[in-house]
Amino acid sequence: MSRQKRQEKLLEIISEQAVETQQALTEALRAAGFDVTQATVSRDIQELGLVKSSKAGGKSCYMKPLDPKLVKLKSLFHQSVISIESVNNLIVIKTINAGASSACSLIDSLDLPEIMGSVAGDDTILIVVRNEKFVKKVIKKFSDLRE
Repeated sequence: MSRQKRQEKLLEIISEQAVETQQALTEALRAAGFDVTQATVSRDIQELGLVKSSKAGGKSCYMKPLDPKLVKLKSLFHQSVISIESVNNLIVIKTINAGASSACSLIDSLDLPEIMGSVAGDDTILIVVRNEKFVKKVIKKFSDLRE
């Protein structure tokens, strides 16, 4: 399989699970049908600019770094979001007063393919997800931004 497909799968794996080591990432890629060596995975990590960052529970896991332009928006998101809830294919995010606009700017900047659109009021954001099966994945992404 091509390098591009392998790297896309690698990014998918680290977005869906906490991967702490190159060996674990190599094994996950092999389980997904990619015949790779740890050296190949190491090159992919370098090419993709992946970093290790602490997640909840203190685990240091591989992550795609956030665009430097979005770091301030992530901080505002973290500070302003109060709750995230869903029903069917809709996600409602409650923020502090006047926090919805900046939090929604980050959401829109992420350009997630699972999201059809978002609307921000003063303290509430409504997000329409393409399919109900993607809601948990999108909520996890937002929860990770709150850490």
